[in-house]
Amino acid sequence: MAQPQKFFENLSGAGKAIGVLTSGGDAQGMNAAVRAVVRMGIYVEAKVYFVHEGYQGMVDGGNNIIEVSWESVSSILQVGGTVIGSARCKAFRTREGRLKAACNLVKRGITNLCVIGGDGSLTGANLFREEWSGLLEELVKEGKIEASAAEQYSHLNIVGMVGSIDNDFCGTDMTIGTDSALHRIIEVVDAIMTTAQSHQRTFVLEVMGRHCGYLALVSALACGADWVFLPESPPEEGWEELMCVKLSENRARKKRLNIIIVSEGAIDCHNNSITSEKIKDLVVSQLGFDTRVTILGHVQRGGTPSAFDRILASRMGVECVLALLEATPETPACVVSLCGNQAVRLPLMECVQMTQEVQKAMDERRFADAVTLRGRSFENNLNTYKLLSHKKNISELPKSNFNVAVLNVGAPAAGMNAAVRSAVRVGITEGHKMFAVSDGFEGFAKGQVREIKWGDVGGWTGQGGSLLGTKRTLPAKYFDQIAEQIRSNSINALLVIGGFEAFEGMLELAGARSTYEEFCIPMCMVPATISNNIPGNDLSLGADTALNAIMETCDRIKQSASGTKRRVFIIETMGGYCGYLANMGGLAAGADAAYIFEEQFDIRELQANVEHLTEKMKTCIQRGLVLRNENSNENYTTDFIYQLYSEEGRGVFDCRKNVLGHMQQGGAPSPFDRNFGTKISAKAIQWISRKLKECYRKGRVFANTEDSVCLLGMRRRALVFQPVMQLRDETDFKHRIPKEQWWLKLRPLMKILAKYKTSYDISDAGQLEHVTVRRPHHSDMGAI
Repeated sequence: MAQPQKFFENLSGAGKAIGVLTSGGDAQGMNAAVRAVVRMGIYVEAKVYFVHEGYQGMVDGGNNIIEVSWESVSSILQVGGTVIGSARCKAFRTREGRLKAACNLVKRGITNLCVIGGDGSLTGANLFREEWSGLLEELVKEGKIEASAAEQYSHLNIVGMVGSIDNDFCGTDMTIGTDSALHRIIEVVDAIMTTAQSHQRTFVLEVMGRHCGYLALVSALACGADWVFLPESPPEEGWEELMCVKLSENRARKKRLNIIIVSEGAIDCHNNSITSEKIKDLVVSQLGFDTRVTILGHVQRGGTPSAFDRILASRMGVECVLALLEATPETPACVVSLCGNQAVRLPLMECVQMTQEVQKAMDERRFADAVTLRGRSFENNLNTYKLLSHKKNISELPKSNFNVAVLNVGAPAAGMNAAVRSAVRVGITEGHKMFAVSDGFEGFAKGQVREIKWGDVGGWTGQGGSLLGTKRTLPAKYFDQIAEQIRSNSINALLVIGGFEAFEGMLELAGARSTYEEFCIPMCMVPATISNNIPGNDLSLGADTALNAIMETCDRIKQSASGTKRRVFIIETMGGYCGYLANMGGLAAGADAAYIFEEQFDIRELQANVEHLTEKMKTCIQRGLVLRNENSNENYTTDFIYQLYSEEGRGVFDCRKNVLGHMQQGGAPSPFDRNFGTKISAKAIQWISRKLKECYRKGRVFANTEDSVCLLGMRRRALVFQPVMQLRDETDFKHRIPKEQWWLKLRPLMKILAKYKTSYDISDAGQLEHVTVRRPHHSDMGAI
């Protein structure tokens, strides 16, 4: 039964004061979280205070704790680090320090704290909350506060957000800053690969992660590294010889470079440290390869936050304010976090205890437990990396006698090549013979089918576009030729990686099974399109890279406007009829409005937006950014909106327009798309392997049930296989979009952060859940 809608208008912050602080190590995206907390807090009529320099500022008081306005957080969305400062604070670890902090908060009426930091910062906040009533009693005795104040501010609410580039906090899929740190690492790796290839060099890259190997693992997965060293999963005894054999085998296969990624906390199975210098010396002495070490250091903390981190931090910041407004004296301190694409609230100390349990498992050399406790996402990454990085000998491979074909269909999307590489290598590991089809269904019909080997897909992960070639042509007019190619090449299964044309193509093939027996084979589709318009799927491959391209362009445009003042930019994004890129791009770039097809608008709304921008120009923020999806309205075109804004804003602001075009489809894939493409494609091939075994009868494969033609999509918290025939009813074929789209619930978020009055449906807001501790060999639960 559908949950009744519930809106936050009933949640008033009037009379409440919220303090926001960043503590511990800085992370990109912290400013986006601070901005969201401040604006949402002011929106619900609460007072909001900056606590500068973390807990140190809370202890010192004075000008470190200041009330802020809407404009105080303008222009910080794209800034890395934290504008309110962060400091390690010894004083707060003492009761005397916490007494001073409590006094400073009570004097300002602050009883709601939003703490953005790592597990140490959040543990400190929880202790502060537990001691609060005792601290207030002591302050009354010492005469520092009135008894009435102690009664009025008798309890402290704490909500945490995890800001840490290491992604070392259990209970959340991604911490704020992790995705941006991966961007910095991958930028360096991509640059190093070109120079390493020129000189046939081996590079040893050291990345951050003293206690957690997430950055090392995902960057190894995203660049196809030859070897990776992690604290949670040390190499087995005799690793030195195994690694050298693997490196020399890769060179023998004409691979001109080797990449080894080392987490700064890497250890061997006896808990001895493994350093990048030790690895370099080993490679030089054993193999004589020209080897260089690059230590990335604090580069990983720097730079502008990625689109993922800005959207994550904005969502978490709003959720944080909602959690504080709903908190009661009985509510435990909680953290707001991400599970799949869902915001969830988890008891803070449960998460902290689980995080500490990982370290304990590593100290006790229970490494399998440490990996399991890190969560499903970490475990999947590790298993996928092992599957793809080490080519097994032919004698070790199972012999399936099945032939599996892979093709790209539709417009190119970043991450397609990572998905193809993953499919080919996992397929070979499963014992299949893999075939590559060039130029989609049209190429299939023309016989552009060839066997593809393990080495053929080396270095594909970081390549943009589609190396196989892709076309939008649907298969219906080529049924005879495609059936002939399936027959002549003995193709037993199909993996189609593509966009809406791929979905329509799968429906056509499934519908033609009664006529063409050749189509009675398992088929799986992996959604890959920048438009993110595939039914049965929340997030398509390529959308993250396109969002980053839009966000980076908007950042530059906003910067140009800051010099000229009083200028509004109208920017057109791609996406067909799907407004995902315009809406989420607007959220990531801090836009004033985003026009989309899914939410019809009229001249009155356009007029209201112009008036809103006119009012904005009277403040210190004298620039505007408006996004428009290319097909949002056939009459209110980008030119029309530009001319309307220019005329109505005459004398107040001037206008410029920019059509982003195909730059949104190009460029190297983002770390997210590389990782997502690799994992989702591996899962698709494993499903195909299972289906082939199920459908193999009397010496041949025959699959004609609905569930043998599936789409693998991310839905809320999990990757799900769904029969394409069942997804027809969920699809608006005329406009090529799903009938229901999850991201529309985030639409009011952008409006609130741009100072519009709106209704925000919080029926989906995170309810307090409990951390699921997964032990080895127990049933799998948790995030993908």
